[in-house]
Amino acid sequence: MSGPTVAPYGSWRSPISAERVAESGVRLSQVSVHGDTVTWREARPVEGGRAVLVRADPWTSPVDLTPEGFNVRDKVHEYGGGDYALYGGSVIFANFADQRLYRHDPGGDPVAITPIPPVPGGDRFADMSVSPDGRLVACVRERHSGEGLPDNEIVVVPVDGSTDPRVVATGRDFYACPRFSPDGTQLVWLEWDFPRMPWDGTEVKVAELGADGGPGEPRAIAGGPAESVFQPTWGPDGRLHFVSDRTGWWNLFREEGDGAQTNLTPMAAEFGVPMWEFGYSTYGFLGDGRVVCSWRRDGVHHLAILDPDTSELLELDLPYTCFEPYVDADGTRVAFVASSPTQPSQVVTLDVATRAVDVLRISEEVGLDPSGFSTPEPIGFPTEGGTAYAYHYPPANPDFVGPAGERPPLIVRSHGGPTGETTPELDLEIQYFTSRGFAVVDVNYGGSTGYGRDFRERLYGRWGVIDVVDCINAARHLVERGMADPDRLVVTGGSAGGWTTLCALTFHDTFACGTSYYGVADLEPFATFTHKFEFKYTDVLVGPWPEAADLWRARSPARHADLLSRPVLLLQGLEDEVVPPSQAEIMVRALERKGVPHAYLAFEGEQHGFRKAETIVRCLQAELAFYGQILGFEPADELPPLEIRHLPDQQPRA
Repeated sequence: MSGPTVAPYGSWRSPISAERVAESGVRLSQVSVHGDTVTWREARPVEGGRAVLVRADPWTSPVDLTPEGFNVRDKVHEYGGGDYALYGGSVIFANFADQRLYRHDPGGDPVAITPIPPVPGGDRFADMSVSPDGRLVACVRERHSGEGLPDNEIVVVPVDGSTDPRVVATGRDFYACPRFSPDGTQLVWLEWDFPRMPWDGTEVKVAELGADGGPGEPRAIAGGPAESVFQPTWGPDGRLHFVSDRTGWWNLFREEGDGAQTNLTPMAAEFGVPMWEFGYSTYGFLGDGRVVCSWRRDGVHHLAILDPDTSELLELDLPYTCFEPYVDADGTRVAFVASSPTQPSQVVTLDVATRAVDVLRISEEVGLDPSGFSTPEPIGFPTEGGTAYAYHYPPANPDFVGPAGERPPLIVRSHGGPTGETTPELDLEIQYFTSRGFAVVDVNYGGSTGYGRDFRERLYGRWGVIDVVDCINAARHLVERGMADPDRLVVTGGSAGGWTTLCALTFHDTFACGTSYYGVADLEPFATFTHKFEFKYTDVLVGPWPEAADLWRARSPARHADLLSRPVLLLQGLEDEVVPPSQAEIMVRALERKGVPHAYLAFEGEQHGFRKAETIVRCLQAELAFYGQILGFEPADELPPLEIRHLPDQQPRA
């Protein structure tokens, strides 16, 4: 039997095609369990990114609830989330095309329950909760008038659509998480103001409700400018629970009858996540009052049952290493979204009484031998001010090995947010490259979640510095260990990760090239043009505008193109309202003026984060072609032509 073929790194033939990456997967989120029945939302690239609600139980195959012509997706904060709520057998959901709320009863067609707004799509609804009697739905409404920033409020809407939405809370910049108490007499919510983001400081308010949904005077429960509160939820006994980082870590608290508040999880661990989207849930209640919760420490994810009387955490023995912030429970059954380095994301139920585990949906049928996957190694590495973290994926393909003495090219990935997190789950985009002979390091730089508030705030005032330095030091760490070729280091990322990429290529010479997916290039336009949710975020990450205008300009890659000599691939959605196409175009003009090699691909119909299968395919193929031309190897794939402007005719080939 012959052994593996010796071939240059990057040129290996892989069974993981770009089409397979794009078309085989769906994004699973927002699980809800009632008895034995579980409902979830899945976004489908092969349907143009359309999202539908799906329902199943351990004995039946999944069934779509959402009819053709509807797309369960809201645009509040532009990132959306919290797109639906259940009551009885019916569903309340936000429809993407017009952003109105619809009621969908079993056997019928969806019926709009909110009025047509003056501005098409101008009234947006998210984070729904239905009252226990099924009469009202509470939600966040974001009203766009066509001028200035939109207004955000908490409203209640009759589920029969008989009257217009009634305002419950208004006057603050942002709201989230309206939830009815079990008896329907109270409503809890979160609120906060500029310049804070929800992971900086939020406040919990509770108001008594009249029979018509009219609110009494709200009272403050917890939170403040320097305390981030997440997921306020009523326990089955009517006591309010919430996650707060007042200790420096997101711990789970309970309000007692006398107004005191008990920390149920007093430990250096994170029981919450940054609320980039609505609808996140990291804990839920079993019928006996115990709490099922997902938490993480030092990059390791856990799912456990918490005894609220003793604070004892019983770890659940499950074959997963990643638990998404989508956890729900009812009776003895728990539903969640989980994955591992060899298993894609899946909707799972666990009966805590019988220990029966059922997988209701797998995001993608991989059909590949897991032994051929690159297994991530968690690493900590020295960097400015201490330690940062990452997952290292070495090249892996059972049919190929690299030439003796040759080190692989390394792709350094920086996640978005920047207050995001990378996790060790099966990601076919990563495997697409590792199976072709690349090493990949996925970096949790300073500012990432999962490591406490101090680590999260390490980025504040130093965005474009700390994140870049940490990515550089991750690459250097692997070079020093002999795991990467120092002359073939690549940096890539999307959104805030695209900003990190452009900063790294402009202000440093560590990387040979890079790819920016819808990345920020010039900060100054964001002082006057961006969506409301992040309108003041740069003030925190860099410095207040206009006082720190010079610093904004100094950090912006597009304003320092004279320093840039490394080739860049830019990928951009033309309907992106978070990082608009003008950002990529600014960078293209700067690269063109200096004659730096670059390629630019723009995609019609794509917003912030690519959802269409054909877009994902083109981007992966473009990346591989770009790296091949710049780093000097011949990909085994048949790839569409990619024009790289200002690339010298003579390029070294492996």
